[in-house]
Amino acid sequence: MDRILILAGGYSNEREISLITAKSVIHELKKNKKYKLLLIEPDGSFVKKLRKFKPKLVLNLLHGRYGEDGYIQSVLESEKVKYSHSGVLSSSLAIDKELSKKIFIKNNILTPSYIKFSFKNNIDIKNTIKKIDKNLKFPVVLKPINEGSSVGVYICNKKNFIRCLMKLEKFKDILIEKYIPGREIQAAILGKKKLGIIELKPKRKFYDYKAKYSASAKTEHIIPVNLSSRNFNKINSIAMKAHRLLKCRGVSRSDFRFYKNKFYLLELNTQPGMTSLSLVPEIARYKNISFIQLIEEIMRDATINK
Repeated sequence: MDRILILAGGYSNEREISLITAKSVIHELKKNKKYKLLLIEPDGSFVKKLRKFKPKLVLNLLHGRYGEDGYIQSVLESEKVKYSHSGVLSSSLAIDKELSKKIFIKNNILTPSYIKFSFKNNIDIKNTIKKIDKNLKFPVVLKPINEGSSVGVYICNKKNFIRCLMKLEKFKDILIEKYIPGREIQAAILGKKKLGIIELKPKRKFYDYKAKYSASAKTEHIIPVNLSSRNFNKINSIAMKAHRLLKCRGVSRSDFRFYKNKFYLLELNTQPGMTSLSLVPEIARYKNISFIQLIEEIMRDATINK
């Protein structure tokens, strides 16, 4: 019987989603009698429980800071235990929206222009607005540098810019990004395979936290996506390129805007959700890959990074 330690919950703003993901995954794995499962949170006694359980691998279902930013990965590396999803460096690069953007730009992957804004310095809002007018133009997207699930993301114009900005003061550093209109399309990579793409049509202003995780938001999921074969291959290839550039493992999901026949990579997620409303399981189902097959494929890619 394979011992699988499931790591979920944590301390980020995405704690609730992580626990829902874990519940969905445990429900599937329990159908297969070959697994002995233990769900734990990364608390003060985490390492002690890990050593006592002696798992074959850790299925890391944490989201956000401390869970997919390289922190918990470094702990698992030190314990020399196999774990799912991306390693220390890949995770830390992907969650840092500025660093990952720099890598994408250097490697000719189109991504929205941005300005970094720090609350740690003396705030000169008038000068920041001038920079936006000159380099980005309104509307703009405000987002924390190292959060996921669209936590703290705002689309704002010049009129409500200051009000939106002040809502993000607790994050210290944020990105002010050029707003790209157009279609929202996301692409998933599983191991070394291009899993597929899905288009989203949110009823809300954009695919924010509520649109992602609330059935009441009524976001329309479109699959197959209406794209030419050339553009279909192009978006999959960009997602694979980004996955490889960051040296990701397991599954990753790249979020795009498609505007004027160009794909803009917004960000790459190394640990996408696995809830009933999540996109990667939906893409997998379309490809006749069941939820349990998807989970087991992710587990097969688990290793100790070198």
